[in-house]
Amino acid sequence: MKIVGVGAGPNLLTGEAISAIENATVIFGSKRAIELAKEHIRCKTWEITDYTLDSLPKEAVVLSTGDPMLSGLGKFARTGDEVIPGISSMQIACSRLHLDISSISIITAHSRDLNAAKKRLVTGLRSGKKVFFIPDPAFGVNELAGLLKSECLTRNISVCERLAYTDERIVTGSTEKPPAAESDLYCIVISS
Repeated sequence: MKIVGVGAGPNLLTGEAISAIENATVIFGSKRAIELAKEHIRCKTWEITDYTLDSLPKEAVVLSTGDPMLSGLGKFARTGDEVIPGISSMQIACSRLHLDISSISIITAHSRDLNAAKKRLVTGLRSGKKVFFIPDPAFGVNELAGLLKSECLTRNISVCERLAYTDERIVTGSTEKPPAAESDLYCIVISS
């Protein structure tokens, strides 16, 4: 099986990803991932919602939005599977905000242990790192700002929405006045 990153938005497919998609015999992916790759798809596609991938055939190409190894489907790769990277929302956010990726701590709260994510967030910020944060519906911008206030951490908070789409939006606020997210497709960057 190949797990192929299709990028965080339109026009972000790498040459390697395009080749894997164009040569696939069967493709699986979310509706959004299939949409991002549609101009290169030449075979039958199957929309999936169960992301364990255990029952998929060996020859399957599985599309993963963003990069498969950043909160993506790469975590389900089996021994012998190939993972083809994609351009992630973190890479785009860092480029747009002019942040060196090596200065970033990456934390995913989406479908994860929220208490562990909160602890890692606070630890990262206290160690002087900027944080790239993938929120969870139960822990978004306002909850994050509330946590930072309770920990006496005053920081800039940037909401990066629909990165690489024509309606991309990046707005920066603070712990005291956090920016509002206007869509479900967003990430957060916390900096000093």
